Amino acid sequence: MTRTSYNTEKSRLEKEMAKLQKKIQTLQAKERKPKIAEIVRSMRQYDISPEEIAAAFNRKSTVRTPSATAQRKTGTASKRVIAPKYRHPETQATWTGRGKAPRWITDAEAAGTPRDTFLIAS
Repeated sequence: MTRTSYNTEKSRLEKEMAKLQKKIQTLQAKERKPKIAEIVRSMRQYDISPEEIAAAFNRKSTVRTPSATAQRKTGTASKRVIAPKYRHPETQATWTGRGKAPRWITDAEAAGTPRDTFLIAS
């Protein structure tokens, strides 16, 4: 692809993108009008003032921020560190007591040693 055809194609695509964005804006405006009318109808039906809506809107936005929501969804929020509950006396391997038991616990239990013998004294 030559330089001029690249620039020509890029220009054509940018114009097409601008047309599509304008169509999107027109469609959104068309869809918004009935929704706004529905909201106003509900406000009148339940005698809700715009100030009440603004107060509720501001209250909701301070409680749940987008970054906090994104952290919950992606799992990037800090996780609590769980202290180990069990320790192997020879290898010093530890286990929190959550999830599947490690092999050293299951082997010891199969041999007849109770799990309580591995408890860490606090």
